[in-house]
Amino acid sequence: MRILLIEDDKALCCSLSLLLEQQGFSVTVCNDGEEGLFYLMEDCHDLVLLDRMLPSLDGMEVLRRARQAHCTVPILFLTALGSLDERITGLDCGADDYIVKPFAFEELMARIRCICRRPQRLHETDALTFGDLTFDVQQSLLTCGGKSCTLSKREGALLALFFNNPQQTLPRATILGRVWGPESEIEEGNLDNYIHFIRRRLKSVGSTVQLKTARGIGYRLEATP
Repeated sequence: MRILLIEDDKALCCSLSLLLEQQGFSVTVCNDGEEGLFYLMEDCHDLVLLDRMLPSLDGMEVLRRARQAHCTVPILFLTALGSLDERITGLDCGADDYIVKPFAFEELMARIRCICRRPQRLHETDALTFGDLTFDVQQSLLTCGGKSCTLSKREGALLALFFNNPQQTLPRATILGRVWGPESEIEEGNLDNYIHFIRRRLKSVGSTVQLKTARGIGYRLEATP
């Protein structure tokens, strides 16, 4: 299960992500509201743990924008704002649950298990399209005409980023931060390897879409006539 943790308290992020990973979860961490919304809209996570008080964009606005865009991933508020009115407002705006800091990790796990037991909702944004391609995010399946191929998790996250930012040159640092995480320490050569993998995938399904290199800057996804 993939969890997105949007929280500006870095000490809490460190301890909480470690505990969650010990429970078998894959955790992506970000400390900024705008960045968190970007990750959230990629729809590559199964659950979001969201703080209300965040820099650049507060948690309520992150929640509103996500729901307005028909993003249906479950969102659980983790916040010190625990009055009755604040809890009601958060739930009415589209949160799936609301837990007040400080909380016991055992209670958080119980609430996560509760959310996992709920029937999965249909996602309107599962299928991303660009040019002659369709990418099923949930199945990580790339299709062009009658041909298709399955992508790895990392390949899928990378391709989804380009699908959501078509014909825009994405700097290498931005790609690394969005796909591998802002705190990740990886060699830039890893990105080049995955770009090569994506290009092979595009070729294997016979797509006219190309992943172009912007020399010295990054990459962009283009649809050719």
